[in-house]
Amino acid sequence: MEIFQWIGYAVSMIWILIYLLLTNGVAFALMGSDKARARKGRWRIPERHLFMSGFLGGGPGLWLGMKTFRHKTMHPSFRYGAPLITLLNVAALVALIHLFG
Repeated sequence: MEIFQWIGYAVSMIWILIYLLLTNGVAFALMGSDKARARKGRWRIPERHLFMSGFLGGGPGLWLGMKTFRHKTMHPSFRYGAPLITLLNVAALVALIHLFG
């Protein structure tokens, strides 16, 4: 691999990393925010929005938020869905790295 290809690859990986950090941070924050809203009896974040944050690359953040805040742990859709979304995110990342590499 010549130097310019390597630089292009490195820049692409940096942008992917930034995207993943942001989406996982948002998914984690959404779980924390929804838990706080639930405690206060306020308007809640729709479950489809929580799941969408996971499908857009924030699966690990969603799962970690679920465990950290002990939120939605009794819902089968989240208990099984968050780990599944995380696996799909990891598989997509591996495929993306393989595609660029």
